[in-house]
Amino acid sequence: MKAVVLGAGMIGCMTVKELAKHPNIEAVVVVDAFAASVEKCVAEAMNAKVKGQVASLDVEGVMESILKEADVAIAALPHSLSLPSILAAIKAGCHLVDLVGSRYPEKAELDNAARSAGVLIVPGIGVAPGIANVLAGRGAEILDEAEEAQVYCGGIPRYPLPPLWYQVVFRLESLMGLFTRPALAMIDGKMTQLPALSELETCYFAEPVGECEAVITDAHSLGCTMKGKIKTVYEKTVRYKGHYAKMKVLAELGFLAETPVEVDGVMVSPRKLSMVLLEPQMKGKSEEDITVLRVVVTGKRAGKPVRLQWEMVDLYDRERQMTSMAKTTGFPAVIIAEWLAEGKLAECGVIAPEQLLIGDRFAPFIAELKNRGIEIAYSEE
Repeated sequence: MKAVVLGAGMIGCMTVKELAKHPNIEAVVVVDAFAASVEKCVAEAMNAKVKGQVASLDVEGVMESILKEADVAIAALPHSLSLPSILAAIKAGCHLVDLVGSRYPEKAELDNAARSAGVLIVPGIGVAPGIANVLAGRGAEILDEAEEAQVYCGGIPRYPLPPLWYQVVFRLESLMGLFTRPALAMIDGKMTQLPALSELETCYFAEPVGECEAVITDAHSLGCTMKGKIKTVYEKTVRYKGHYAKMKVLAELGFLAETPVEVDGVMVSPRKLSMVLLEPQMKGKSEEDITVLRVVVTGKRAGKPVRLQWEMVDLYDRERQMTSMAKTTGFPAVIIAEWLAEGKLAECGVIAPEQLLIGDRFAPFIAELKNRGIEIAYSEE
């Protein structure tokens, strides 16, 4: 089987290296608009199976032509290219594993087209969305009545520095939406839009993390796929204490707005300017990071109240020199691509992680994560 990885960023490069190790994958092509990124990714893979290609993926028809030469692809792209990559994969007849979970309703509408093309499209298969969705789906599956699913997830620095106590672990442009875009949650069976940076609460994780805070963010596909299975579903993004107050001030004052404003006769995007100023402030003492995840599902079994909880505190992998965010985001996508290469996934269509990886596949998926260094603790009350 031939594989393509779209995007040669941190997570894209990690998936290239891992896919090339699999015996059922005979070739891996990494594609990016920047030649330096492609060259770096190929060099780091240290595998003859890996080739690089420089291409502008935002040009119409380019992704489709690239994917026609592949059997399976992983899209590690900015949010703006997520839906186009799915459309291209369907036209090209190529299975696609997409790390981005946004715009799920539009992606779900492509289910019939994907079925007709004989391809599997898995949208939002990283850590959250991704692992978190699978855990929430499993919780709803094993309860007689599922009342509520709470998802808390965040990538945070191991050694945070002021003033923002945060470090960028993926594309900064993707992060901006968290501070400005209204979030969708399912409340009492109804899709509800909540303001950005709302529902602030304090939360705690095991050392070395400690006290944190979280605000509401999109529940991605869960609000759609869990309808009728669970009454309330929401997701919150975790940061160290004090981070969100500062970002909220910037948002309220218009520094994160996209509409250009005139400055001395020059039109300037407040968001782009803020990104340039903020990125140097989003650093830790080192590249070491932590990913925290907690999924709580409550409901009833045999008429009695039950609380299910899955929790993960994942640290930077020093042995493999791999960030926790790359590991927890990239490996779920790699597992799906490898299972396709092994013939373990026969479905076609647009299928969310919480639909694809429950039932008989849940335990093997969790075991695969553990084998790759991602351990998730489970408790039941």
